[in-house]
Amino acid sequence: MPVRVVETTSPSHSSGQDLSSAQPSPPSCSLLCAGRSFCGTQNVSSLQKDEAWKVNVRIQGCDIEHGFLCGTMEALNVPLADTPVVTFWEGEIVDAKNHTFFTGKWEATPEDDIRHWSKFPSFTPLLSQIEDDGGKSLDLSNYPYIFMRWKEQYFVNVGADCGLTIAGFYYVCFSCTDGSISGFYYDPNSSPFQKLELKCMNAKPGGFSFSSYELV
Repeated sequence: MPVRVVETTSPSHSSGQDLSSAQPSPPSCSLLCAGRSFCGTQNVSSLQKDEAWKVNVRIQGCDIEHGFLCGTMEALNVPLADTPVVTFWEGEIVDAKNHTFFTGKWEATPEDDIRHWSKFPSFTPLLSQIEDDGGKSLDLSNYPYIFMRWKEQYFVNVGADCGLTIAGFYYVCFSCTDGSISGFYYDPNSSPFQKLELKCMNAKPGGFSFSSYELV
């Protein structure tokens, strides 16, 4: 919600089989589940000034099998707002079955996709296969990272005239090892490559205190 304006294990590849009939298994990660909470920062620096907001994220729902999750994002020190700004977002899990690395919407071109995914070191081992067949033969079920897109849907506790935009979306990389999250915001009308960095705050689902907001 910006102001307007390592070495990894290589994934396995399918070979010698009919790709049209082979169904990739969904990613498996015990740390990615409903109730999990994270906190960190989003860098919203521009040419004029350096700025970072404290951010809390909570996963409200997660359906790995269908490549879907949703949650809330709370920005705590937004200069133009008198209160923390909370948004509700929905996410797509890249699994080569429900969703691929190519967005195909939200004004993102394939070149934009590769440019942003390539910001994650864990994406590098996948690049050649994605360039070859779009990643259709990748098996990401045991890969130690899960790639996602998060798209904010609406403001929960403020109006759309709060001075922020939710027109763009986040490219997200989730570590199955420690639950840390890295992300980059994409919006042609905002500063490029605004980085989101989050750490897992609870060892078990639940246990993180958000302000009380009603999601409708």
